[in-house]
Amino acid sequence: MAAGSPPVLSVRDVSVELGGRAVVRSASFTLAPGELLVLMGPNGSGKSTLLRALVGFEPIRAGAIDLEGRDIRRVPPHRRGLVLLGQDPGLFSHRTVYDNVAYAPRLRRSDESTVSVEVGRALELVRLSGFERRLVDQLSGGERQRVALARALAARPSVLLLDEPFEGLDPDVRGELRTEFREALRAARVATVLVTHDREEGLRMGDRTALLFDGRIVAEGPTEAIFAHPPSPVAARFLGYAVWSVDGISIAGHPSDARWGDGRLASGLPATVIDSTVRGSRGWLRVRLSTGPSMELELDPNERTPEPGTTGTVDFRRLVRYPRDRPEDRPLA
Repeated sequence: MAAGSPPVLSVRDVSVELGGRAVVRSASFTLAPGELLVLMGPNGSGKSTLLRALVGFEPIRAGAIDLEGRDIRRVPPHRRGLVLLGQDPGLFSHRTVYDNVAYAPRLRRSDESTVSVEVGRALELVRLSGFERRLVDQLSGGERQRVALARALAARPSVLLLDEPFEGLDPDVRGELRTEFREALRAARVATVLVTHDREEGLRMGDRTALLFDGRIVAEGPTEAIFAHPPSPVAARFLGYAVWSVDGISIAGHPSDARWGDGRLASGLPATVIDSTVRGSRGWLRVRLSTGPSMELELDPNERTPEPGTTGTVDFRRLVRYPRDRPEDRPLA
């Protein structure tokens, strides 16, 4: 966001209760024009509820939601300028791709020549040019999600809210869609909030990341900074770090900063190989550290892959230390 440029979305101290239970607790974040913010956390942490509250499907108990400087708390969902896309694309299954994407432009009472231009532009963004006359129920799962994104973009949202849109898809399709969605959103310059519990997905896609645990945003900032400096041992575990305690101090090390040794690394932690495999030219190990946690390590190309039961050491280039154990740092259930 350029200096002095106001956020397109500002969420301030939003709390949501469902059935008398606090699900979201004083959540705050901002979203810059064209930015992709990943809202990441474990299942049940309140991520989807927060999105539903933003779009107006759930009432908020406290807090404020401003869209482009306007308070939208009392604005009906269909007038808020936010579009929510989830796991179910919600398409008109017996209509063509063209008719699905044309839905929003037609609601705006655009003439058909304008509708055609907008549909063509949206389908080009998601790499589905030429699919206009296909029926939706003849498409694959990945193609349906791309049509759903095209329909969302054709609605010209001020903010697009994505709630686990790749969940349930095959891994190969999921990886491909991540890239295609990211490219389409950048090209369209649409401010987006992506909800996911998949840390790899979040870390790859987000310009910024907000971590939501037990209904609270515990950290928010550039994705690289959040990954490099998790705010707590709980957050570190969620982000894939191995975490252990020494004399009341919690220490976290990430596999990407670790190196397997044959025992000659004086600074390394003793460890035992509990599983090993070869993928292409690289070996992969699952090792258990002497401090308790296990982790997966990637070996250098053509480095010998040790057998299960082999003892050695793991040396970390970088460690994150937390000064004391706190109740909020206990492992996630």
